[in-house]
Amino acid sequence: MAVVIGSLVALFLWSLDEATALRFAFPWSIYLMPAAGFAMVYLYQRFGGAADGGNNLIVDQIHEPGGGVPLRMAPFILVATVLTHLVGGSAGREGTAVQIGGSLAGAFARFFGLRAGDVRILLMTGIAAGFGAVFGTPIAGAIFALEVLTIGRIQYEALVPALMAAITADWVCQAWGITHTSYVISYAGAVMEGASAHLQPLLLLKVAIAGAIFGLTAYMFAETSHRLSSFWKAILPYPPLRPVVAAMILLALTAFVGTQYLGLGVWSANPGDATIAGFFRPDHADYTSWFWKALFTILTLSAGFKGGEVTPLFFIGAALGNALANILGAPVDLFAGLGFVAVFAGATNTPLACMFMGIELFGATNALYIAAACFVAYLCSGHSGIYLSQRVGVPKSAASRIPSGTALRHVRELQKEPVADHSQ
Repeated sequence: MAVVIGSLVALFLWSLDEATALRFAFPWSIYLMPAAGFAMVYLYQRFGGAADGGNNLIVDQIHEPGGGVPLRMAPFILVATVLTHLVGGSAGREGTAVQIGGSLAGAFARFFGLRAGDVRILLMTGIAAGFGAVFGTPIAGAIFALEVLTIGRIQYEALVPALMAAITADWVCQAWGITHTSYVISYAGAVMEGASAHLQPLLLLKVAIAGAIFGLTAYMFAETSHRLSSFWKAILPYPPLRPVVAAMILLALTAFVGTQYLGLGVWSANPGDATIAGFFRPDHADYTSWFWKALFTILTLSAGFKGGEVTPLFFIGAALGNALANILGAPVDLFAGLGFVAVFAGATNTPLACMFMGIELFGATNALYIAAACFVAYLCSGHSGIYLSQRVGVPKSAASRIPSGTALRHVRELQKEPVADHSQ
């Protein structure tokens, strides 16, 4: 299963690069965004069936096995995401990889007639394989698959299969010639010597402040996305029209800020554009790109365009880290890297996976700063997140009234209820 997932992720990443190159070669292609959005949502509604449930469907099936994850989800999401990037939609790739992994895992489970408990484990390994291959971070992929299901709990029963699947899928993806972007943090202020690390207390304080801001930003991103999605449904009952209106707004915004916030944001054919790698440059200061990327991504995904949120969250986090470093007088490359993983940690409620991702991507030199940023961001993002099927296992606050097992989609309803007076 992991070999097949790794191969499909390789095809997806290659297609994504080709689509991005075509968009730069033919800049007028962005004006096809309204038509592409209409066709995408219409075809999903007409032929996609349960595949439109996306990542939330996979998480629901792991928690409560039912109708299963349809195999059609893989080709649908692969083609739709590539189309989104071809016309300039601001989306990511993690959602596509996870859905490829989940749908293929579901197909393998049905083929071998596995029991419900084994299907659950296979779905988790499918998530690990997809995530590990798409970012080249197999350890983070394995932990993400076990951590993303329930806030405050890790599903240890799939620990070894998830790691095996993530490593295998990553190997296969690289064997197809796929390479991943390298990000370097040259700052080495927490060098390990023996069993201790020399930390700078003032810098650690700045990291904690930045971590809180990263968490609040993640909360803002998730909540705004969900509320705007509800707004689209309220004003436009016919789903295919929602991406049409959103695309027109996005095209209007490009007249003011250019096209640099379209697409992934990993690289650009235009040297002056904001990119993730650019935020790591010590001589670079950018105070607004995080806001614009968040706005473009929220508009794109809330209206029905397909793709993930994570790569845009990397962009938002790195850009915000760059801005905070310049404001707080901290190392720019370090804070860009911290924002890269910490905003993601807050938005997905997966602090351990993001800590390991930071170590896999940037090395272990600044592991303590990475851990501090991810953990603080996780706490400050509240009981919110981009995956509404995620359950609350252990609330982040002892004072929380959220019952264990409550899905995030129901958390807002509980928080709106009046607090009972038990004093009498």
